[in-house]
Amino acid sequence: MSDRNKSDQLTELDERIKTLKKAHAPKDHMDEHYSQANLAWRMVIELVAGLGIGFGIGYGLDVLLGTLPIFLVLFVFLGLAAGVKTMLRSAAEIQKKSLAEMAGLDMADTASEKVADTANEEEVKHGD
Repeated sequence: MSDRNKSDQLTELDERIKTLKKAHAPKDHMDEHYSQANLAWRMVIELVAGLGIGFGIGYGLDVLLGTLPIFLVLFVFLGLAAGVKTMLRSAAEIQKKSLAEMAGLDMADTASEKVADTANEEEVKHGD
């Protein structure tokens, strides 16, 4: 009988240890700390890509036509404008996604508050 109690105690202890390990488990490092950095790098790459493409087209046209670097300057500015426009579009997309997540959290909080209010009303009704 004592072996059975020890076995039950060990099983219970093992379950408690597993529960505590889950509660204190570290969060995924990549999702928490680097998401904003990834978004920033995405925007930088979009800007540099626009500049690089503009530089390449402008330089190619200048070499092909034998002109002064007029096309180079023109297309670098066009590439800059395209890169900034793409960055702004990405920022708007990220902001929309963030607002949608926040609205989802607000809706969940509001729903849980409504459930709690309904439960309180039921207690009041049954208490009278």
